[in-house]
Amino acid sequence: MAFGIRRGELQEWKEKVENGEIAFITHYWVHPRYKGITTVTKAGCCDVGKLIEWGRKYGLKEQLIHKRDHFPHFDLIGDVQREILQKEQQWEQIERFLK
Repeated sequence: MAFGIRRGELQEWKEKVENGEIAFITHYWVHPRYKGITTVTKAGCCDVGKLIEWGRKYGLKEQLIHKRDHFPHFDLIGDVQREILQKEQQWEQIERFLK
C-alpha cells in the first residue's frame, strides 16, 4: 500500500519514465515482509537497457526490475535506498521521507 505522494508527483514521475529519463519517486509503504521499512523509492525508466546500465552502477541485478505496464523500475529500500538517493542527489526525497 502506497501513501504520502500527490497525484501530480506520480504523474510527473510517469512522464519522466515514459520520456526515457531515470526518474525517482519515494513514498511511504508498509509490507509485512519488510519489518521496520516504511518507505520505498521507485527508480524507473522506459528504456530498460538504460535502466539496467544505471542499476549496474549500484550493484542492482537486472532480475530485480519490475516490468509492469509502461513503467519498468527498481524498488529501492533500506540502506541501498538511502545510498542511491544520496548519490543521485535526491535531497528533497531524502528530507521528506528518510529523516
